[in-house]
Amino acid sequence: MNASPSPSVPPAGSAGPDVLRTLLERPIPAVMGVLNVTPDSFSDGGEFIAPELALARARAMIEAGVDIIDIGAESTRPYTGARPVTAADELVRLKPVLSGVVALGVPVSIDSMKAEVVAFALDQGAAIANDVWGLQRDTGMAQLIAARGVPVIVMHNRETVDSDIDIVADMKAFFLRSLDIAAKAGIAHDKIVLDPGIGFGKTAEQSMTALARLREFDLFGLPILVGASRKRFIASVSPSEPKERLAGSIAAHLIAAQRGAKIIRTHDVAETLQALRVANAIESKQ
Repeated sequence: MNASPSPSVPPAGSAGPDVLRTLLERPIPAVMGVLNVTPDSFSDGGEFIAPELALARARAMIEAGVDIIDIGAESTRPYTGARPVTAADELVRLKPVLSGVVALGVPVSIDSMKAEVVAFALDQGAAIANDVWGLQRDTGMAQLIAARGVPVIVMHNRETVDSDIDIVADMKAFFLRSLDIAAKAGIAHDKIVLDPGIGFGKTAEQSMTALARLREFDLFGLPILVGASRKRFIASVSPSEPKERLAGSIAAHLIAAQRGAKIIRTHDVAETLQALRVANAIESKQ
């Protein structure tokens, strides 16, 4: 399938061209809720693959106050080696549910590294592209994003884990490559969000280092998204299974917010939003 844009498609899905700018202007980070329509995601694989369950999950997140719903049809779980799927596989999973989620009225981001899948999702009204390989995997992705004029989340990733490297230096070099690709394709700078990719191509120590040094990415002048929800580094500090890591996830996300993160990606919307609101209320009394 050709991933080039359709002329009739609006530039930023059903949520309008300023969806990201509006969310980023608020005093607390926007909350992005995870909706996996996959059989093998590390935390909730298979739970929401049925369309009716996925829609129920989306409605529950909206009721909890979610700002963006991030829908993905391929597990990109780190550590355990998720089985790669084709674009056709992703589309089979997305087609029964995506338009229904978009129709609920909350901005939708499409979590895919494949331009063909992102093009389909944008046609259905998705408003944001979320590329876990930061425009560096599918050669058609950057051109697609530029043509559609949608915001894009550029995540740091690595093929292999190397405990000996300075992970922050590696991330900066990666982001420079991604931003060069974006600029050459014509993606507007203010449409880009950076994601440190917590847990992806990193040891537990490196994931925590990335969070601790998050302010170093201010040099790019771009908003930062952090998704530490239920990640394995939490278990390296406090042994736990993915669904037992709520407290650790909130701790990491509050640290990220303190260090300037503008979007928090989470499986647990209500709890995360409450924590962010309370932290902001306390900070405002200084």
